[in-house]
Amino acid sequence: GDGQHHLHVAGWLRNGRPFRRPFAERQLKEKDVLLVHTTPEEIVTIRQDPGVELHPVSQYASKTDGADGSSDDVTEQLVQAVVGPASDLVGRTIGEIDFRHRYGAIVVGIWRQRGSLEQELAKIRLRTGDVLVLQGNEEALNRVANNPSFLMMTPFQGESQTRRKMPLAGAIMLGTVLLAAFNLVTLEMATLAGAIAMVLTRCVTARQAYHAIDARIYVFIAGAIPLGAAMQKSGASELLAGGLQRIVGGWNEVAILMVLCLTVGIITQFMSDAATTALFAPVAIALAKALGQPPEAYVVTVAMASVAAFFTPIGHHGNLLVYGPGRYQFNDFVKVGTPLTILVGIVVALLAPLIWSH
Repeated sequence: GDGQHHLHVAGWLRNGRPFRRPFAERQLKEKDVLLVHTTPEEIVTIRQDPGVELHPVSQYASKTDGADGSSDDVTEQLVQAVVGPASDLVGRTIGEIDFRHRYGAIVVGIWRQRGSLEQELAKIRLRTGDVLVLQGNEEALNRVANNPSFLMMTPFQGESQTRRKMPLAGAIMLGTVLLAAFNLVTLEMATLAGAIAMVLTRCVTARQAYHAIDARIYVFIAGAIPLGAAMQKSGASELLAGGLQRIVGGWNEVAILMVLCLTVGIITQFMSDAATTALFAPVAIALAKALGQPPEAYVVTVAMASVAAFFTPIGHHGNLLVYGPGRYQFNDFVKVGTPLTILVGIVVALLAPLIWSH
């Protein structure tokens, strides 16, 4: 990459002739063609960069501009399609098929699970299971979706990235954390101001900000917070805490906190971290009062345990993100996550009383 785009250059052509490696010392010239491995986000970013052209798109620029109402939302025009096993496309090059004439769509990129791709798109022979990134208007993409040559078609998940905004975004994040950490403003006002600053400075667009909101999590949290409050006001928290107090009443505080941490750590595998904290923080406070100890260490233990979602792939969206590409099995998370969760429990149980109980 050149600092603006992060690319892995697999090949370099000038006037149709390839350069030999290494590429690092060569200078780019106008009309050079780079064969690159990159991410969905970079494809979207490159598509919007006036200094770089996606070669297949530029070939048909006069035909595609305005074809779909001149929408500026590139991600609405990009999809992924999988080549089916019985497809008549298998064994043929992308150039031979002429996607533009056949479907009205353009092949922007290709992903292959095994084997290297170091040729121009037009020269690559398709295999079963190849994933093609296609650009086209709604009519063209509907033709692809209804064609038996493809197993399925899904939206292309990529957002444009403005890397020149990275220092500014980092400064806004740091400022937000400092404002909240030093109690200069309330946490709610600090985070809201930070979010507004991100949009006003164009670090993210309003559309990207809206798309980043997961309504399901907010509904889940909105249900969990009143439930936690209801447990506290109805006496359910004290009832649960009383039962726990009878079980662990004679235990050492470190042992109690470790059991609390591991219990909440198991439950958070199936609930969001915020919902788990909202639900069990009142119980932790009531348990601390029943044991005659300061509640801070107990609340901190619940908060830390609620984010220790390590030993199932469904425990956190980050786990799911790497589950498929990393070819992990469910047991892989159990093998690594279980000792890691126990380690977190030990560390939290030892440090929480030292920091917050005195």
